[in-house]
Amino acid sequence: MEKVGRYEFLAEPFHCDFAGRLFIGHLGNHMLNAADFHSTDRGFGMKYLQTINRSWVLSRLAIEMEDVPQQYDRFVVETWVESAMRYFTSRNFRVVGLDGHTFGYGRSIWAMIDTESRQPTDIFSIDDGAINQWIEKEKECPIAKGGRVKMPDEVVHVRSIETYYNDVDINGHINSVKYIEHLLDLWPVDWYRGHRFHRLEIAYVAEAHGGDRLDFYRAGTGSGAATDIEVRKNGGDAVCRARVEFK
Repeated sequence: MEKVGRYEFLAEPFHCDFAGRLFIGHLGNHMLNAADFHSTDRGFGMKYLQTINRSWVLSRLAIEMEDVPQQYDRFVVETWVESAMRYFTSRNFRVVGLDGHTFGYGRSIWAMIDTESRQPTDIFSIDDGAINQWIEKEKECPIAKGGRVKMPDEVVHVRSIETYYNDVDINGHINSVKYIEHLLDLWPVDWYRGHRFHRLEIAYVAEAHGGDRLDFYRAGTGSGAATDIEVRKNGGDAVCRARVEFK
């Protein structure tokens, strides 16, 4: 197998918005599925890790798009491991049409955890560090890495939502992509008639679980090119921080 995995997807019509554009949340799901397909094919995926009480957990994700697939478009998500350390690994993505047109890129950071203690565990302990043989350092990912979002002292509470069954993923916590969907819902439909999604950076700092309330706090008015947002759990500590950019 090659170091770079290529996985074809379809922009199904009911996964697209009012303008026929693939929802960014569904694009995020396709990226995470590609990551799982790639790691599973190479022996360090979720299917195997679950047998030894281990799991991958997404720590950071940046998605930057110049365009998005339209309904019925078939497209490919390429993915590869850029680097690996003891507790974290970086994985990149490229979204490309069957005609070779590049829609955009993604960057992600993952941790491997012990599913019983919920603590990070040594990635290199899996099959004597087999992940190292799949590192691809030469393939370009031209977008910037995700930065650290620092919230100001003055923030505006914009929404609170309850979480339910459909928010919870295989790791037993709120699904990473659900946060993205909830974040992008902070802008009304009319906003998207005149603005196009460009970039999202999100850092997951703690777990939330089904039944928790998520409280969304925004820096500024949300009407500029970039907006910083913090999500807190049950009125307490932050569970993630994000920056969303539009054009």
